[in-house]
Amino acid sequence: MAAMKPRVTLLDYGAGNVRSVVNALELLGCDVSLVRTAADVLGAEILVFPGVGCFGAAMDALEALDVADALRSYLGDADRPFLGICLGMQLLFGASEETPGARGLGVVDGDVTLFEPSDGAVVPSMGWNEALGLDPAAGLFEPRERYYFVHSYKVSRCDPAWRATVTDYGGVRYTSALANGRRVACQFHPEKSGPKGLALLDRFVTRSRGATALPSLGAPLPSSTTTLMAPRVISALDVRSNDAGDLVVTKGDGYDVREKAEGGAVRNLGKPVDLCARYYDEGADEICVLNICAFKGEAAGDLPLLGVLRAASERCFVPLTIGGGVRDYTARDGSAVSALDVASAYFRAGADKVGVGSDAVAAALAYYAGGDGSKTSLRRIATQYGRQAVVVSIDPKRVWLAAGEAPPAFPGLPAAAVADHAKFRGPNGETRCWYRATTGGGRRDADLDVAALAAAAEALGAGEFMVNCIDCDGKGDGYDLELLKIVKRSVAVPVIASSGAGEPAHFAEAFEVARADAALAAGIFHRREVAIAAVKAHLKGRGILVRD
Repeated sequence: MAAMKPRVTLLDYGAGNVRSVVNALELLGCDVSLVRTAADVLGAEILVFPGVGCFGAAMDALEALDVADALRSYLGDADRPFLGICLGMQLLFGASEETPGARGLGVVDGDVTLFEPSDGAVVPSMGWNEALGLDPAAGLFEPRERYYFVHSYKVSRCDPAWRATVTDYGGVRYTSALANGRRVACQFHPEKSGPKGLALLDRFVTRSRGATALPSLGAPLPSSTTTLMAPRVISALDVRSNDAGDLVVTKGDGYDVREKAEGGAVRNLGKPVDLCARYYDEGADEICVLNICAFKGEAAGDLPLLGVLRAASERCFVPLTIGGGVRDYTARDGSAVSALDVASAYFRAGADKVGVGSDAVAAALAYYAGGDGSKTSLRRIATQYGRQAVVVSIDPKRVWLAAGEAPPAFPGLPAAAVADHAKFRGPNGETRCWYRATTGGGRRDADLDVAALAAAAEALGAGEFMVNCIDCDGKGDGYDLELLKIVKRSVAVPVIASSGAGEPAHFAEAFEVARADAALAAGIFHRREVAIAAVKAHLKGRGILVRD
């Protein structure tokens, strides 16, 4: 008789991407069901608590579901298998600086505090870092594995009887995983950590069903080893409908995605899900799907792209970002659809982060006009899902300045930042420029410069910036390093270099010269002109950390 599948009960309280956790567990042969009532919690064989969002909002959701007390009861028995992920780990503590006054589950004694930005360390902490196992003999957490982290708050003090791994970031060492009896939790996302993360989940499920409980790990902290964050290599896919109505991956010359011939068709570089799977297999650290159709009116109801996300999340166990169409709109039936509704649909379909573009420009202009930002899409999505789930895509264009010329002064806005280029030149040999923000993929100019846009968007809740220089897109001459430097100086959150990569050395320049946190490419990967493995080999050769 075949062995029964492990039965895993997943606590889904409506925040963030739980689909990836379900997909990972089902891939490992588990039978997954969702918590509907407190009785589901108490009757679970193995309970998994994925968490994305805000500490206070998550606890409110647990109370609304009437499962908080059941969780405390379940966790009071050290022999009951439990896995908490990210916020699902932090909620085990009694409180968090993220939401002063909110009461957590109070199972573990310790403190949850905010990361403070420091030289070279932005907040949120986002990327591939190591979890340094305190007791390799325990067999659950390997001593030097690299996993995907994305969080702004950390466990800065923890009961030693629970501490399983530690991680360093920004000069601070914090507890990155817990284990006590059969109860386990991790700050990182194993379901988004590729094959090593899947292996960890498999070990957890296997040992949860074994006769021997997982040991308590209270070993002394290692003192001689420091973990380091590896910058990310991201593959991006521009997705739109072709003339036959099929979704395809395309890439333009600049922003023109049609073939050169008269009446040329939309350039077709492959099927979105197949390319996502290929890049996962080839070692991409993240995958970004950019909807360049921008949803002509029905964002939350665009079933084909949501289907792409669902299918991609079943084959790709690294972070997935979806950009395009995150805005308020009126549906054909006259109902109002909010940007938060659109983001929620994306998350439920398998996205880990959502990208906001044109809406961020409008929000920034309103911010400088004196609005409090509470009704902007950035603030609403960040409040519900956490700022780490919000990526702002910036599409600026260079405006060249003659010798001695100053950029325009926009009323109520800070002075525009000026770049002095050593590499790029204007049409008349100019070396100085400022960067004008645009909307609609570069089709409409905004009275706003890139530094002011970035500062306002960060204040409104942006957790990361994707910086796409329109002048560099599709050229293969390298990223606009001066633009990246301006954005890095303007914000204290991660910055992704985008537009212009043509060879592995360009990625190294983004990390070494502009201090970008990630670098993205599309066409060179689609056309197999450059392999992800070649990029990582070049980076390793220059002494830059990469995820193997």
